[in-house]
Amino acid sequence: MAKAMIQNLNEQPVNERDNTHLVGRLLYYLNPLDGRYDDLGKGNWKLNVARDFTAGLIVAMVAIPLAMGFAMASGLRPEQGIIGGAVAGLVGALFGGSKYQVYGPTAAFIPVIAGIMATYNLSFLILASLIAGAILMLMGVARLGSLSRLVPHSIVVGFTIGIAVVIALSQIGEVLGFKASLGYGFLDKVTGVIADIDGVNWYAVALGLLTFAATKYLLKVSPFIPAPLIALAVATGLSSTLFAGKGLTLIKDKYGAIPTDFFVFNMPAAIPFDAKTLWDLAYFVAAIIFVSAVESLLCSRMADRLAENKGTPFNPNKELWGQGLVQFFIPLFNGFPHTGALARTATNIKVGAISPLAGIFKAVLKLMLAAFLAKYLELVPMASIGGILLYVSTAMVKPAEVKEALAMSRFHVGLMIFTAVMVVVTDFLTGVLSAIAVYAAGYLIGKRIEARQEKAAGPVYSPTGD
Repeated sequence: MAKAMIQNLNEQPVNERDNTHLVGRLLYYLNPLDGRYDDLGKGNWKLNVARDFTAGLIVAMVAIPLAMGFAMASGLRPEQGIIGGAVAGLVGALFGGSKYQVYGPTAAFIPVIAGIMATYNLSFLILASLIAGAILMLMGVARLGSLSRLVPHSIVVGFTIGIAVVIALSQIGEVLGFKASLGYGFLDKVTGVIADIDGVNWYAVALGLLTFAATKYLLKVSPFIPAPLIALAVATGLSSTLFAGKGLTLIKDKYGAIPTDFFVFNMPAAIPFDAKTLWDLAYFVAAIIFVSAVESLLCSRMADRLAENKGTPFNPNKELWGQGLVQFFIPLFNGFPHTGALARTATNIKVGAISPLAGIFKAVLKLMLAAFLAKYLELVPMASIGGILLYVSTAMVKPAEVKEALAMSRFHVGLMIFTAVMVVVTDFLTGVLSAIAVYAAGYLIGKRIEARQEKAAGPVYSPTGD
């Protein structure tokens, strides 16, 4: 009976459900039991459910330390990463457009959220996320999911490199064991490190590097190993024994105890109605929309390729709708903006996930594990959290993607470098938007040259290589 029910839910192709009138489209977007569960009905459905449960458990163990690290790097509390990742995982699995994608806090959001928290507060972040969520849902309804493909590969790689550098710099103070904050901007961090270089805690450096190396090695051994969790456990054990009394900063020293009553409901507050605040609000809303759309759609495409998906393909429009729901509801439940997580999605596929049920299991198991481990997680040294995020920053940059960008025209190589530098020395959105402006100008100039050369019946040349 269960197998027949699953098969009956997936009779109509997903793409046909999307190409319909507005009401039909909304009904499809609001239906969590769509064609993404088609693989559950192939073969023994009980074994398929067991595969999804195993994948959900492993990803939950991998996600807990990452979620805490991303939250703290963004200027928030560790438990906000835990609850946010769980709720986002549930909402995204139910209403997103991919059968494999894992939703949670991601590295690309760190500079955006940290920028908000450095200038404003959680209420401002909630308001920006609510507006971004509503716009993303409208984009999904308007079937704008294919727009992300207009962003050239060189800009995507450049912004990824830039974000990786920003994340590494954001954690340098933790890894070096500094007690004081280094500031938010690029120059603030560089000058802060130079000024405080005499205050380096070499025990913190050792723990950070050990965590980095252990995570990297264990993930190479097998995707079934929850490498970040094991690395943190080893680092925590060392900090409480061999390195006890060596001036290490623990999570509880910085944030206090981690509560286990994760569900806290937050509402946005009124903001000053002046030009600067409204401009900043529009800026951060645009940043949240850009990261959500580009990263989730890239991740969904990657997931289908990695899983060699022969069944229901991901739907980019429903993915935007699901992303909108994530950004709308997660901050209300004490979370912050989340999107599709590339590394956790890849892990999900490699350990056997075949449907969104794995994401649902991950959400529930993550909360259960976090509640059980809360009293131990607060003993984790901040240096090892920095080591985890240093690994994340290095793993973000894929050599194959950089090689692909370098094989493009000289214009695109320059565009990649320009985007990376601008993201680091200015900020995330300024870097990306300025790169898009440069690309658009180059594209228009290329078209003009092309038109003139066609008139002269000469060889066609375009500075963008497009």
